Amino acid sequence: MDLKTLTYLVVFGTFAMYFIIAWLARANSTSEFYVAGGNIHPVLNGMATGADWMSAASFISMAGLIAFLGYGGSVFLMGWTGGYVLLAMLLAPYLRKHGKFTVPEFIGDRFYSKTARVVAVVCLIIASLTYIIGQMKGVGVAFSRFLEVDFALGLGIGMFVVWVYAVLGGMKGITYTQIAQYCVLIFAYTVPAVFISLQLTGNPIPQIGLGSKMIDGSDLYLLDKLDLIVTDLGFKEYTTAKLGSTLNMFAYTMSLMIGTAGLPHVIMRFFTVPSVKDARSSAGWALVFIALLYTVAPAVGAMARLNLHATIQPAGGDNLVYEQRPDWFKNWEKTGLLKFEDKNGDGKIQYVADKSNNEMVKVDRDIMVLANPEIAKLPNWVIALVAAGGLAAALSTAAGLLLAISSSISHDLMKGVLMPNISEKTELLSSRIVMTFAILVSGYLGLNPPGFAAGTVALAFGLAASSIFPALMMGIFSKKVTSTAAIAGMLAGLGVTLLYVFQHHGIMFIKGTEFMMGMDKHWFFGIDTKAFGSVGALVNFAVAFLVTKISRPIPAEIVALVENLRIPSGAGSATRH
Repeated sequence: MDLKTLTYLVVFGTFAMYFIIAWLARANSTSEFYVAGGNIHPVLNGMATGADWMSAASFISMAGLIAFLGYGGSVFLMGWTGGYVLLAMLLAPYLRKHGKFTVPEFIGDRFYSKTARVVAVVCLIIASLTYIIGQMKGVGVAFSRFLEVDFALGLGIGMFVVWVYAVLGGMKGITYTQIAQYCVLIFAYTVPAVFISLQLTGNPIPQIGLGSKMIDGSDLYLLDKLDLIVTDLGFKEYTTAKLGSTLNMFAYTMSLMIGTAGLPHVIMRFFTVPSVKDARSSAGWALVFIALLYTVAPAVGAMARLNLHATIQPAGGDNLVYEQRPDWFKNWEKTGLLKFEDKNGDGKIQYVADKSNNEMVKVDRDIMVLANPEIAKLPNWVIALVAAGGLAAALSTAAGLLLAISSSISHDLMKGVLMPNISEKTELLSSRIVMTFAILVSGYLGLNPPGFAAGTVALAFGLAASSIFPALMMGIFSKKVTSTAAIAGMLAGLGVTLLYVFQHHGIMFIKGTEFMMGMDKHWFFGIDTKAFGSVGALVNFAVAFLVTKISRPIPAEIVALVENLRIPSGAGSATRH
């Protein structure tokens, strides 16, 4: 069976499975729509959390970034994984004990202010919409290549799929759909990695294959050979290349960590389990499921880069003649994500670091995971599986984000502030209308993305880091921070981060020009715009604590609320000290 037909069968077969699950698990109440009724088993919730958390950036873009950035790309591995640990240890159990539906609802209760709740809604929407851009870009990339349709049409199909199972099922439908999507994406990510690791090193375990010797007779370890190839072509050494200064690497990692811990669509998953104990158990299982992909990603990135160069510049041979380029090259050229320009007129592909002589004028980082099985000449069913996995990753996270946006507007803004007497039926209807509108807005942004998927997502994490995470931390671990202080901190953190981003990128963010990973001498101490969330978080904390000094003490009932969050039920007085 040819690749296109097989891909259609696999992709639309998985879509049919998602629709059936959504219909069988459709939500009939606000509790089921927002938190799946609060009775999801910890293991199942851990799997759904893994799918919700591992977005298109994780599946499609992260290994591509590692492939081109080398060691510098490790900030994404450390930041996103470390952030999940922060979330599991410092936030999830306490927020689950509070027992409400959403993050803005907790912030409104803890800081005894509807204004704080509204500000949290604004911060959530800004971060979540920015995050969705990356997911929609991933959907468009996968569709445009494997189904050979226009980017816009592919994006439209993806929007429709999300609309059906997210609007129909709410959190309940999304949860069970995400369990299926996790199974699809993890299988799709690891199977090609096993094949390629066997091809290159003879070891079927990619994590070990990354540090193994090649079986091509060169007697070189895989990373040594990759270092040799890229440095010969003028690129930075793969295993030592850094993402700017050491300070920028630290700030980038920290921004991703605390941004992960502050993203509401992941936090909401812990409201779906029956108890605090189950929330902790669910967090542990989710980390196991996430690690299955994240420990493979470095191997996928390195092997993809090695295969790419080996195809274009065969060892001991001349550069590839353009007219003799393989089918995978032609296929990706059709998408516009791979471009060649014969600058010296010799008809051969010259791929070097020197921009003036580099004839591969565009190699989009987002294609590496999807193109890798084709480059390695794996069976068609593996290539089709990768397409389905990439779509599953993008759609699962998009659904979680859309639910976070929908609940923040319908539950926090409408029910919590504007129309407190609204009926449950009307609230449920408004949630579905808001989600439909959010899908349309995210689709438009997906057609005009500001950069490659993981870069855009990194910016979203920075926005969450500078606004939501500090408010949650101070809300749980401080009995002194006041409502005025929290509001001032969130606005200051978000404001300084947005100002920094727009000052350096301005209209590029609106028009969709790609964010560059290179350093700019005018940046604040050399800190990347997508790493500035960590600085924004410090501003948030500083402003909040300063304003607290001049504010009236918080009410006694709020002090009791904080103590109740932090002290296990039934704990004796000794636990308090």
